[in-house]
Amino acid sequence: MDLRFTDAEPTDEERAAVDALLGPPLNGWDGGERTDADLRWAHGGHEARDHRDQLLPALHAVNDRVGWLSEGALDYICRRLLVPPAEGYGVATFYAMFSVTPRPARVLHICTDLACETRGAAALMVGVESRLGPAGQARDGVVWQSSPCLGLCERAPAALLIQAGLPTGPAQAGDPAAAHPACPAIEDRGPGAEPLVSGRGGVGEEPAAGAPDRHATAVLAPATAEAVAAATLAPEAAPDEPVEASAVPQAGTDGLVLLRRVGVVDPADLDDYRANGGYAALRRAFALGPAAVIREVLDAGLVGRGGAAFPTGRKWDATARQPERTHYLVCNADESEPGTFKDRVLMEGDPYALVEAMTIAGYAVGAHRGFLYLRGEYPRALRRLEHAIGQARGRGLLGPDVLGQGFAFDIEIRRGAGAYICGEETAIFNSIEGRRGEPRSKPPFPVEKGLFGKPTAVNNVETLLNVLPILEHGAAAYAATGTAASTGTKLFCVSGTVRRPGVYELPFGATLRELLALAGGVPEGRTLRAVLLGGAAGGFVRGDELDIPLTFEGTRAAGTTLGSGVVLVLDETVGLPRVLLRIAEFFRDESCGQCVPCRVGTVRQEEALHRIADRVGAEAAADVALLRDVGGVMRDASICGLGQTAWNAVESAIDRLGAFE
Repeated sequence: MDLRFTDAEPTDEERAAVDALLGPPLNGWDGGERTDADLRWAHGGHEARDHRDQLLPALHAVNDRVGWLSEGALDYICRRLLVPPAEGYGVATFYAMFSVTPRPARVLHICTDLACETRGAAALMVGVESRLGPAGQARDGVVWQSSPCLGLCERAPAALLIQAGLPTGPAQAGDPAAAHPACPAIEDRGPGAEPLVSGRGGVGEEPAAGAPDRHATAVLAPATAEAVAAATLAPEAAPDEPVEASAVPQAGTDGLVLLRRVGVVDPADLDDYRANGGYAALRRAFALGPAAVIREVLDAGLVGRGGAAFPTGRKWDATARQPERTHYLVCNADESEPGTFKDRVLMEGDPYALVEAMTIAGYAVGAHRGFLYLRGEYPRALRRLEHAIGQARGRGLLGPDVLGQGFAFDIEIRRGAGAYICGEETAIFNSIEGRRGEPRSKPPFPVEKGLFGKPTAVNNVETLLNVLPILEHGAAAYAATGTAASTGTKLFCVSGTVRRPGVYELPFGATLRELLALAGGVPEGRTLRAVLLGGAAGGFVRGDELDIPLTFEGTRAAGTTLGSGVVLVLDETVGLPRVLLRIAEFFRDESCGQCVPCRVGTVRQEEALHRIADRVGAEAAADVALLRDVGGVMRDASICGLGQTAWNAVESAIDRLGAFE
């Protein structure tokens, strides 16, 4: 291992940010002052290398404190962890939320992805540019840039403001209404606007009094150019109003399962959660035992809700059977598929349910440590989960002896930093371990060698929350809902040109027509042109195909996919070529570049779509043929699902919607 450090020195602020996370350096080899003893022997190397998984949190610590990663800061982090600086630089530049060049402490991200594209993101960017200057150029202490999906699709168009380097204050992390008195927040300029609220303390811990603030965030959605400019240039204090009601139009109605507490129960109150059925499932899990819990999940027919639809019970059983002593559980909360926001709503509106579900999963697979990998663009979810984990730990629901049953389990939150590929299960492992978030070749599979080389079960938020009703009511009752092959209920993220966007819960087997009727259909006087199912990696259906049953088998038979539950509605006012081009741009940007078919193919796909954006018929035929060739190669030869599905939506638009004819 070649450790070639530079002579660059960190600033006092950068050094303090790293030391607050890692502790003070112990010797000259650990980044401290050199002494005569350090010249005679080296020590502590193994311990430092064993903590390489702290690389991503250390990068966050500096970025949150200063706003960017200088050469001196990166060098100091690498010295502390004995990571080659070249590898540290490779990790830092992998994530979109980090910058290795100077930028202001305030960064404004404006979503330009599919849902926001249909609701005026282009006009929003024009308005912002007229007030704040061109994208990427600092002005008045702020810089703005376009962003892939922020997971705020029900309130499109959306923007996220991040401010680094805030002072210490007494506000309690996780308190939904807490705003740092020295942290200016936005005033209420529309439904769903959130103030700049700081996130503080150690990962998964309640912060000590006087702990330094990490950073502040403000969500502006729906955003207008006037509100964005006012928030970035002259912010004012405002209350942190709940948004669950707008995100879940069904909130409070009968028949809900996963959404039954969202918008009804106080997400910060553990007692309120327990009074509404919380922790009954965990108590039954302890009564059954790990093997019986897995049998219940198997009998219920639960399959993954992230898109792959792999049987959850089989994954848990395979992990539990591994002879290795150490097992891990990873919750994939990095939902970055454009148009997907269901997991965000669950984490914001019912965070204790996820803590309980992860505890059950850990108990079933024999894991005593769980990692919750949360996408970096979810500040409200981060605050509420930190609070929920701290409260559960303080009440004996996490820790060395959960509920007095002799089972030890705890949860650590790891923040992502803007990388769609980290939603792939093995890319999450690399990211947590302090490496570039690139997928691994399989086999070996995660249940055999996953996180830190140990057997690991990976499930997303929606999948884990389905375990609660299975244990509360039994596998038979759960399987009675839905169809034989798709049991239970499913969350659907409805967005685009629809009257009531939001997260909807329906039993498997309901039709797309029934779902769109719940959402109010397209605005009056408009015509439904198409619906994109499954997000950027999904496929289109026509306006006359709305009787498709929303099941895994039903969508497969119809030649499309259910995916993660994205339902993006497009009426005749939305330009289909621009939507397809945005999908191609998304995959080009989000490809990790590890394999040639995806790295080159996503670029060639975008180039071809640029050429034919304004052409139809015979003029476009050659490029359509090229698209088919490139798409086939990506599907057959890419390492992971990103490249394998990057052509899906474009192909379905050509074949089903007659694009470019």
